[in-house]
Amino acid sequence: MLLYLFITCLSFLFFKTLPLKPLPPWACEMRLLSPWFWKELSFFTISKLTKKSFSIFFLSPFPSKMSLKRKPLSLSAKVENVEEEDTSELSVLDLPELVLECILERLPPDALFRMTGVCTSLRERCRSDHLWEKHMKQKWGSVIGPAAYREWQWHIASKTDLVDVKQGKQKGLMRILSLGWPFSWIRSRVDDHSQQRCSLPADSVMSWYLALETGRFWFPAQVYNRENGHVGFMLSCYDAEISYDPRTDTFQARYPPHGRRAVAIENGVPWERLRAPPIETPAHDLHMSDCLNELQPGDHIEIQWRRNKEFPYGWWYGVVGHLESCDGHENYCLCHNSDTVVLEFNQYTHGSRWRCTNISRRDHREEGNEADGFYGGIRKLRTKEEISTWKRLWPTEVLE
Repeated sequence: MLLYLFITCLSFLFFKTLPLKPLPPWACEMRLLSPWFWKELSFFTISKLTKKSFSIFFLSPFPSKMSLKRKPLSLSAKVENVEEEDTSELSVLDLPELVLECILERLPPDALFRMTGVCTSLRERCRSDHLWEKHMKQKWGSVIGPAAYREWQWHIASKTDLVDVKQGKQKGLMRILSLGWPFSWIRSRVDDHSQQRCSLPADSVMSWYLALETGRFWFPAQVYNRENGHVGFMLSCYDAEISYDPRTDTFQARYPPHGRRAVAIENGVPWERLRAPPIETPAHDLHMSDCLNELQPGDHIEIQWRRNKEFPYGWWYGVVGHLESCDGHENYCLCHNSDTVVLEFNQYTHGSRWRCTNISRRDHREEGNEADGFYGGIRKLRTKEEISTWKRLWPTEVLE
């Protein structure tokens, strides 16, 4: 009864404040229905409608065509709805295991990352290493090698203590925010976000992929024609630390100091000028050649070279040539039996001191002098891909 009086008084006060205007002709007829309408509207009906409206607007979830969470059904509900099953309420997780796995394997990295925020079950699936290993190999396989992997292991090990310190500071900040009730919701949101981030293992492939993709991780690689193709580095490949720039889809390279020179930095390095180090010999160490006895004219090689003892080695492209005593005829060539191996660098003009050098097949180590530089270890190129990469970088003009 009180609710009836409240609604009546509220309506009276509301309409009383409105400006009065002439009523249309049909208003008289509708006004006659008013007493009968309120007479038939019982308190039970009003309370029932009120409860139903409240439950619809505040308690019931919004309908969706495809739910991403399973809805538990009782046994009786399953029996009653066998023939009237609503296919619009099927869940993605209701798909067969093999089908769901095939779908996740076909997702690009950005979509796979967004799927981790849908629900707990999909988060665990989408963070699986075997899904991210494929993306890692497709995008980063050409520039990531064993040296980069060791650098990543050291990186995550060194960050463990820093993570613990940050978590302690965050908890202290949440204690301060929790003193005021208007900020209580901030605490719950930050705690949930922190829990989601911490649940991702630091040594997972997904974590490594995201570190590379965002450019937060610097890793060792080698750069062809360093310093924007400087004439002094044409057809060479030098060690550097690089990081990815997602805005330009290029890299930033930091070269170690050469002699008295400071660290050189190059921006905008494209993908085609990068490679993973083919061998694990450090830049300042001599590579022990294991191919000297099999070298013969026409073979493609890379040889270490450095300006002086203070400089690190770079890898320079060349080919094995013929001895001066050989006419180069294929059927009569005996150069492969000689202890002397001729190395040619045809990007330089005839008569240039950089055009040709000889090494000893039997006891070659580092050879050279302060004027012409020092030649180090040799590795034979055995794949067409490596050879074609060097030919693609061939200078447009012959060097002096």
